Amino acid sequence: MRHRVAGRAFGRTANQRKALFRGLVTSLFDHLKIETTAAKAKATKSMAEKLITLGKKGDIHSRRLALSRIPNKKVVTKLFTEIAPKIERSSGYLRVVKTRFRAGDNSDMAILEFVDYDVLKGDRGEKKEDKKEGKKKAKAADKPDTKEKKAKSADKPDTKEKKEKKARTAEKEEVKEEKAEKAEESKEEAKKEK
Repeated sequence: MRHRVAGRAFGRTANQRKALFRGLVTSLFDHLKIETTAAKAKATKSMAEKLITLGKKGDIHSRRLALSRIPNKKVVTKLFTEIAPKIERSSGYLRVVKTRFRAGDNSDMAILEFVDYDVLKGDRGEKKEDKKEGKKKAKAADKPDTKEKKAKSADKPDTKEKKEKKARTAEKEEVKEEKAEKAEESKEEAKKEK
């Protein structure tokens, strides 16, 4: 019977399991999003959320507790200075999204990511509709009339490719002219000999 047996063992010893979670959480805080198996993502989520709560507290004791769980100063510093201050929610910082079945062993894969991924990444959390409207307005303002377009296209300086193409065609014409001159000279010489 499996009464009161909590947690997942993943077929590993306690030390190996601890190292696995440390590695996954470190990668999560580094990249803000990771793909792993669904079971590992669910198990990692609880450890990571506890660390994020420590990061939101931000005091020395919390930092030391975080360092005891993830002995990587660079990642813990990023958690306390960049990630935790941007998160406004009190809990539920992460989400697990099932994605696919892995080729080879058919295990279900999932993405473990921050719910506020866009804010943390730097998109400022603008709504898509606002962005679309802003883009449309910018395009409308940038679009000149067709007459202006034609005038601008005539005034545009040649690009590098166009210059190279012109140079190549000029070289070809020179070669043709030289061949024509040589042919005329050879005809004249033939007439003189006769």
